[in-house]
Amino acid sequence: MSTKYEKLEIDGAEYQTTFTKKWLNRKRWVEPNPNLIEAHIPGTIVQIKVKEGQEVQPDEVLLTLQAMKMDNKITAPFAAKIKKINVKEGEQVPKGAIMIELE
Repeated sequence: MSTKYEKLEIDGAEYQTTFTKKWLNRKRWVEPNPNLIEAHIPGTIVQIKVKEGQEVQPDEVLLTLQAMKMDNKITAPFAAKIKKINVKEGEQVPKGAIMIELE
């Protein structure tokens, strides 16, 4: 049985190595889109404090997500305009759900 070597480049230096199946089948990292506000934990939308088309400032509260008996205030990461609200009050959202889109 022959070993299959793969190329690995780190800081411009190229290496020959082998990878495990777990490494080859891993979920690839994708740079997050700062315009998409995602739920980092599953929970329930308690209150939405903004409307579509509204201008928001950095750290302004967009909505409240209740998870693990705690109210988490989700804030704007930067000054933006609300493009779309994808959730409703009382709705349960899973981890990774896109709650609000900014533009």
